[in-house]
Amino acid sequence: MGSRATLLVAGHLREAVKEYERKQLLERVDREAATVGASVPEEIELDGETLPLSEFVFEVRSSEGGESRERVEWAKKKLRRARLDRRQQIEAGEISFETGEDLAAEIVGIDRALNALESLGEADLQSQAERAETADTKRWFSFLKQALGDTDDTTARGPR
Repeated sequence: MGSRATLLVAGHLREAVKEYERKQLLERVDREAATVGASVPEEIELDGETLPLSEFVFEVRSSEGGESRERVEWAKKKLRRARLDRRQQIEAGEISFETGEDLAAEIVGIDRALNALESLGEADLQSQAERAETADTKRWFSFLKQALGDTDDTTARGPR
C-alpha cells in the first residue's frame, strides 16, 4: 500500500491498517503459542448462525463423547472456515487496525476452541489403540492355544 487509504467504518472515517501493522497481526495469529492464556469466545457467528461457542466446547468436553460426533465435526469445519475468512480479511488489509485487532482476537479464540475440540479426538485415538491392543492379545492367546493343541473353545478366547 503506497499511500494511506481511508475507510468508512460505521459512519466514521478510519485509516486502513498499515503494512507493518497487518504483518504484526498475521504474525500474532500464526504464532504457535498464540492460544496460551486465550479463552474461547462466548459466542461466534458462523455462516449467519450464532453459536454459543464457550458453552458448546464446555458441554462437549464434559460429556466426553456424549455430543454427537457429527455435530463436533460440523463445528470444527465451520470454525476452520471462519478462521480462514477472518485471516483473509487481515491479509487483504482493507480494514482498520482496530478491526484487525478484533479479527486477530477472534482467530486466537477460534484456535483455542479448535484445540479443545481436537483434543477430544486424541482421547478417541487412545481408546481405539487400547481396543486394538486387547483384540491383538486375544488373537495371540487364541493362536497359542490352538498351536499347543488346546482346542477347548472356552479357553481359546484368551483374557477378557
